[in-house]
Amino acid sequence: MFLLVSGFLFLAVGFAFANDGEPAKVVIAHRGASGYLPEHTAPAKAMAHAQGADYLEQDLVMTKDDRLLVLHDIHLDTVTDVARRFPERKRADGRFYAIDFTLEEIQSLNVSERFHAKTGKPVYPTRYPLNELAFRLLSFEEEIELIQGLNKSTGREAGIYPEMKAPAFHAAEGKDIVAATLEVLNRYGYTQKDDKCYVQCFDPTALIRMRQELNCQLKMVQLIGENAWSEAKTDYDAMKTAEGLNIIAGYADGIGPWIPQVLDSDKGTPTDLIRLAKEQGLQVHPYTMRVDDLPKWAESFDDLAVKLLYEAGADGAFSDFPDLLVKIVRNRSF
Repeated sequence: MFLLVSGFLFLAVGFAFANDGEPAKVVIAHRGASGYLPEHTAPAKAMAHAQGADYLEQDLVMTKDDRLLVLHDIHLDTVTDVARRFPERKRADGRFYAIDFTLEEIQSLNVSERFHAKTGKPVYPTRYPLNELAFRLLSFEEEIELIQGLNKSTGREAGIYPEMKAPAFHAAEGKDIVAATLEVLNRYGYTQKDDKCYVQCFDPTALIRMRQELNCQLKMVQLIGENAWSEAKTDYDAMKTAEGLNIIAGYADGIGPWIPQVLDSDKGTPTDLIRLAKEQGLQVHPYTMRVDDLPKWAESFDDLAVKLLYEAGADGAFSDFPDLLVKIVRNRSF
């Protein structure tokens, strides 16, 4: 049996599913279909939904007027024209921070494909052209309403996968992004473990607080970075050990490692991380699969997918090109 949904043909039976009702391999649209349209815009999210992604990611930062904004960075100057529109609003470091602007001001900005703040050159030159069309950023509420609306109109339920960005930075600025995120999630019906929602963060203290102090029952994912990135005041090397993963299993349901942490950067052979995580009952959703930024050992996007999901055993993955990953996963699932 086949279903035609939003112009895409999907096989309606024969997919492999895990015991909890999730697909055996979960496809997470990284910032939406960001390989095709500017990241975190409504068109990128609608395209990812139509392409069959199981979950759509939302990076969250806060605005001056305490709203949650879907934006990858705490800065605005790599995806918008803020430097031209509000040149006087930069901080001493030369950057433009979302937290210094109201939601209304931010939504008046033109959004484009990601570019380097200093040179103005696109980060991924083969992607959507810079300045071809004006896009805008969404509030968290707007994005949830978009996804829930598409779920209703298409009959296909995609989940959400919010990430709380830089909780310590927000706290230092007088903003509680943890409580704000949970309030919005609860208001829109995301309250229980079996709801189609994962909450992720690089900062373990934020997830622990959300779980233990704020009594969040949703699925949680501990993102694992590199210590040199300074994402949070924590030791990510320690997280990757059996002892560290045992601690994570006490407050989270899974981990989100960087691909080189689960597949050796030189040969693409699996490291011990996924095996150790599975021993603690943790799901593993690595980031980020990109056609235009493959590991040096990968012969193709398909090669990366097979090694990551089927040889290393990841439970799913983030991708800028969710349609390509959906195709691979679905074709291998029956």
